[in-house]
Amino acid sequence: MTNENKPAFARRMLDLSAGLCVTVAGVGLVVLIAIFGWLVWGRYVLNDTPTWVEQMALMLVVWITFLGAAAGVWGRSHLSVDFLRDMFPAPIAKTMTWLAYVGVLAFSVCLAWQGWVLTENTWARHVPILGVPEGMRALPMAICGVLSTIYTLQQMLDFAKGRV
Repeated sequence: MTNENKPAFARRMLDLSAGLCVTVAGVGLVVLIAIFGWLVWGRYVLNDTPTWVEQMALMLVVWITFLGAAAGVWGRSHLSVDFLRDMFPAPIAKTMTWLAYVGVLAFSVCLAWQGWVLTENTWARHVPILGVPEGMRALPMAICGVLSTIYTLQQMLDFAKGRV
């Protein structure tokens, strides 16, 4: 692989990872809707409320949210206030863009770090009804932080090289 192909390959891999995040979050959303359908059916038709649905829903919401957020960082689809930056002259606008990248990077690193700490600290406990480690609820926070850090670093590199 030549040096010219490395940026394109890296971007393709990051596109794939973001696509995987969206796919997993999408499947999680479908499962979430299905289990709530089962909850309603069980409660009102069978008169036997499935107790595991609430805990599973909480788990799915966390995974959907954090994986979707990571994909949003790569896709630059998060809410931003570009009109304010665009009102300024180019040098100031460029500085503001760098500050935004640094802010997202700092937040992403903290999210990865603290998400991992929370995962480690809660892994030994189990969610009673589901029987899975409590750390499974914190793991997506760490994953989102790591992916957002990588995505932001690539975006900063692209911006520095004028590719954005």
